[in-house]
Amino acid sequence: MKRLIIITAIALAVTAPARSQALVDPNKVAPEYREAAEKRRAEQMRQRECALKADLEKVLPRDRTVYLNHCLDTIAAKQ
Repeated sequence: MKRLIIITAIALAVTAPARSQALVDPNKVAPEYREAAEKRRAEQMRQRECALKADLEKVLPRDRTVYLNHCLDTIAAKQ
């Protein structure tokens, strides 16, 4: 049992922490893919903006998806 705990502790210490997806940098992609990268970055910024609003309004996890979809639809309607 003690050996299992030690192995588990080592495994947890060695694994890398999970991180969110990084923002796309259009300047670091090939020129032929730059337009797609700019669109992806704009979408990521909209998603982050809505996620921040959800955090500030303390939206419950069960309601978060509905809130985010509504927020993204509202932003799309404004454009």
